[in-house]
Amino acid sequence: MPSMVVLATTAVPDHLRGALSRWTIEVVPGIFVGTVSARVRDELWNTTAAVVGDGTAMLIHPAPTEQGFTIHTAGTRRRIPTDFDGLTLMRMTAPPSPAPNVKGPRRPR
Repeated sequence: MPSMVVLATTAVPDHLRGALSRWTIEVVPGIFVGTVSARVRDELWNTTAAVVGDGTAMLIHPAPTEQGFTIHTAGTRRRIPTDFDGLTLMRMTAPPSPAPNVKGPRRPR
């Protein structure tokens, strides 16, 4: 039975966006919404996870959980889905720190 899916992407290759738009509608840049079967959903996710590269992707679809949905993620991301007593919460990680100063401190003259 088909069900609604939401797939959010950031900085993914253009060919992936084209492939996703064959099965879903890109309602705003990087957000794809559609009604597909579980088989198509899984194939779309496998393709997305395989080519996401340096970008990020998140798939949300109905599931028999307390919240009524499940979340899958791929790529480098700051938001990490974390199970908390049966509920999925989003844990934020710190942004990457800037590279250290390679030249070293300045000496007074």
